[in-house]
Amino acid sequence: MNSESPSAEPAAASRAGDWITTPLTADLVRGALDLEHTADGVLPHRLPARARAQCADGQLAMAEAQPSGVRLAFRSRATAIELDTLPTRNVYQGVPPRPDGVYDLLIDGQLTNQASVTGGNTLLIDMATGSRETRPGPVGTLRFTGLPDRPKDVEIWLPHNEITHLVALRTNAPARPTPHPTRRVWLHHGSSISQGSNAASPSTTWPALAAARGGVELVNLGLGGGALLDAFTARAMRDTPADLLSVKIGINLVNTDLMRLRAFTPAVHGFLDTLREGHPTAPLLVVSPLFCPIHEDTPGPAAPDYGSLATGQLRFAATGDPAERAGGKLTLNVIRDELARIVAQRAADDPHLHYLDGRLLYGAADFAELPLPDALHPDAATHRRVGERFAARAFDADGPFAA
Repeated sequence: MNSESPSAEPAAASRAGDWITTPLTADLVRGALDLEHTADGVLPHRLPARARAQCADGQLAMAEAQPSGVRLAFRSRATAIELDTLPTRNVYQGVPPRPDGVYDLLIDGQLTNQASVTGGNTLLIDMATGSRETRPGPVGTLRFTGLPDRPKDVEIWLPHNEITHLVALRTNAPARPTPHPTRRVWLHHGSSISQGSNAASPSTTWPALAAARGGVELVNLGLGGGALLDAFTARAMRDTPADLLSVKIGINLVNTDLMRLRAFTPAVHGFLDTLREGHPTAPLLVVSPLFCPIHEDTPGPAAPDYGSLATGQLRFAATGDPAERAGGKLTLNVIRDELARIVAQRAADDPHLHYLDGRLLYGAADFAELPLPDALHPDAATHRRVGERFAARAFDADGPFAA
């Protein structure tokens, strides 16, 4: 940011007596389906408690508690803001640590500053054995100063890739929850790509960028490793108020090798049936997978390339055999063909159901220009491209989400 922009500074720079503490209540938090009050602070969840109780998978528990698309939203004329949080960061054994998660500060809808929090817990993951160890750390403090001295709408987008306990919010002027927006709510579900894996920051994941361009309020149920047609996710979406819905289906089903074609087709129908129970006439967009060479015609499961781990990189490889497609194993091309067929069949009775081939968002030509760094996940530039293309196809005048 330039010298005239608001700044992020160490918390020690202000006197405690300058601050007003605002309780961290649900009316301050956007994009979460549940808030859990814990000894470490308020933990935003992107799946409700009933859904979480129906699945003991550690990967899902981690992903849904990483607050992609979740933000604090309030109105204040404060010129300084402090937010205490306790992050939990993932560190993969043998791989250089990722950069700390980024918090995006938006003022009146414009990205104004970014910062990270020091301290926090560390989750050490051994990809070879699957073991996980949590190492505790201290609460950190985020501080933004030099904000314009006028009433303004403030949003603090939480890191999309770190579990984040909210501990305390302080401002040097009263903060009140932003009035509930009148714009349409877009509820989206997908994989780690939708959650924002490798995006530069939480407001620049592809769904966040598309939502900003489309002028809609985002609820992001992108779940890293967790877009598996789970019935509890469908019920959570059914019960969440929304005007627009989309589901991006495919990559996790292949790279986990979760099911065969015989199970896939009725599972898709069942997922869509459940969504329609709660949203019978809302525009509903089914999106097939982005281009991913390792799984276009090769089934899963995907596995870490341990040779790349030895060089300090994390890459993935498909371990299935293309010949196994004859036995019903799924590949991305198999899934695209079946999704297109399912949507065409259902659209005869559901005029608000639509299909989008994910290769129109990121295809073979895009891969040649912007390859997937780890063979599965896009980089920050690709997130921007996918977000722009999705917005153009979904929100423009002739799109299914047109105003």
